[in-house]
Amino acid sequence: LLAPAPLNLRINTLNNSVQDTLEQLKSSFDSIRGKIHTTKISKLGISLPRGTSIQKHKLFLNGSIEVQEEGSQLLTYLLDSKRGHMVADFCAGAGGKTLGISSMMRNTGRVYAFDVSDKRLSNLKKRLKRSGASNIAMQRINNENDIKIKRLRNKFDRVLVDAPCSGLGTLRRNPDLKFRQNENSLSELIIKQTLILSAASKLCKKGAYLLYATCSMLSDENEKIIDAFLMSNKNFIIIPQHHIMNKYGIDIGKQDYLKLDTYHHKTDCFFGALMERVA
Repeated sequence: LLAPAPLNLRINTLNNSVQDTLEQLKSSFDSIRGKIHTTKISKLGISLPRGTSIQKHKLFLNGSIEVQEEGSQLLTYLLDSKRGHMVADFCAGAGGKTLGISSMMRNTGRVYAFDVSDKRLSNLKKRLKRSGASNIAMQRINNENDIKIKRLRNKFDRVLVDAPCSGLGTLRRNPDLKFRQNENSLSELIIKQTLILSAASKLCKKGAYLLYATCSMLSDENEKIIDAFLMSNKNFIIIPQHHIMNKYGIDIGKQDYLKLDTYHHKTDCFFGALMERVA
């Protein structure tokens, strides 16, 4: 986590192929051509050296590429959204995963991007315009119990909870985070994570998948949250991550949860627990 992180891009396959995008980027940045390559695990990613400026590149402006860390891309695979699904991104933020989900669904079905921040949703609106996606509906909510949420109970095929967390898995990008977190702030986050996951689970119809994710390596924010949720919600069961990831030709071991760390996977640290509502 002390080493600098590369710049990761996700290819918007609605607009371009990975190979075509790779060749165009190599042509544009000839001086670093040998350092531009596809990501090791994600099938949709390209890695460039840290600090490469792509904001004015034609591929960025026409929505063919989006900045998204490789580990974040893998969570999109784990959700396993299909054409025609109704999907909720419960804490959408600026929408990196929202756009990835839309692309995997081939711009069909409906993706609801919920967030409490107008500013974050405004950033998503700009990215949405570039991407060409037309199946995303942005919804600002006041909190996890907003009336808009209650009206959509039992409606969704897939629900992603990219929970607010300590962010300690991203220290190579945000080294100051280690000075901004303490036991009190962690305790507050755990309460928030528990409430958000509980509210989001109500959106799931029977047979739906619920994915809880963080960019933290702390068990307090990850396994312990899931253990407590499953104790209180017997109608949900764990789906081992390899049951889904192997379908996409991705092998991250046989453990139940998706656990990515910088040392082994060269990604930021991410946690993902996939559950199914069975009753």
